[in-house]
Amino acid sequence: MEIIKQGEIVTSAWVHLGDDEPLPAHAADLTVSLARLLEQREPLLARAREGSGQVGVRLTPADELDPLLPVLPELSLVAIEFPKFTDGRGYSLARLLRDRHGYRGELRAMGHVLRDQLFYMHRCGFDAFELAPGKSIHDALEAFSELSVRYQAAADDPRPLFRRRSAAP
Repeated sequence: MEIIKQGEIVTSAWVHLGDDEPLPAHAADLTVSLARLLEQREPLLARAREGSGQVGVRLTPADELDPLLPVLPELSLVAIEFPKFTDGRGYSLARLLRDRHGYRGELRAMGHVLRDQLFYMHRCGFDAFELAPGKSIHDALEAFSELSVRYQAAADDPRPLFRRRSAAP
C-alpha cells in the first residue's frame, strides 16, 4: 500500500494484523491493537528481537497511553486510527507521544485521514499518513506546502514565530 512518509510517497510493507489472526510464520513487519500487544507482549517482541520483523501498535482514540509506555521504546511504529473526520483525539495522542513521552519512531495517521488534515497532523508529530480509501495520495502531497508561515510552536518546530524571527540574521 502506498503511504506518505516524511513528505514522500512510499510503499509500506507493514501488515495490520487483526486480533483474531494468527502470527504469520514468515518474517513480516506487524502492527497489532494495543489490547493484543499487551496480551501477547513477549511473543511479539521476541519476533522483533529474533529478526522476524518489526512490531508496531495501532491505537484508537479511546486508548490510554499509560499501559503502552513500558514497551514504547521497543516499537518501530505507532499508528493512530482516525475513525471519522470530526474525531480529533488522535492529534492529542500524537502530541503526547512526541512531546511528553519522547517517542521518535514512525508515527502514522490512518483511517479517515483527509488531505485537509495532513498539515495539522504533521504539526502534531505525525510523519506518515495512510489516506482514506479513494483519496488521491498525489494530490495530498500539496497539503504540506500550502501554508508557509506557522505562528505557533508545535512538534515539528518548537519555536514560536517571534523566536524564529529573532534567530534570523
